[in-house]
Amino acid sequence: MKLRISMVFAGLAMISGQSIAGEADVVKVEAVRSSAGTYDFHVAVKHDDTGWDHYANVWQVMAPDGSMLGERVLLHPHENEQPFTRSLMGVSVPDGIDSVTVRAGDKVHEFGGAEMNVKLPGR
Repeated sequence: MKLRISMVFAGLAMISGQSIAGEADVVKVEAVRSSAGTYDFHVAVKHDDTGWDHYANVWQVMAPDGSMLGERVLLHPHENEQPFTRSLMGVSVPDGIDSVTVRAGDKVHEFGGAEMNVKLPGR
């Protein structure tokens, strides 16, 4: 009986470990206009990565109408590097758009954490 109870608690601990990590949050964005008229985005994401099954695996640049303008796929966990910053270069932003929203996702919750609205320089 004690072994069965221990196994139940161990299983619950593994399940709760995935939910403890929560959602991925965008904590800082720098948008830089390039000479070609595209934008380079440097995005800091915070997420309590717990390994390959639950880590921040993507961030996206979204237009005001909800269409995706750019996406940076993250290929591995960043358990020991939080928050972490990654860049995406050469994002085309249509004329008439002066701000974008950057959001991050993780393998368990997908999107839903803190997003950041960014005014584009030169617009």
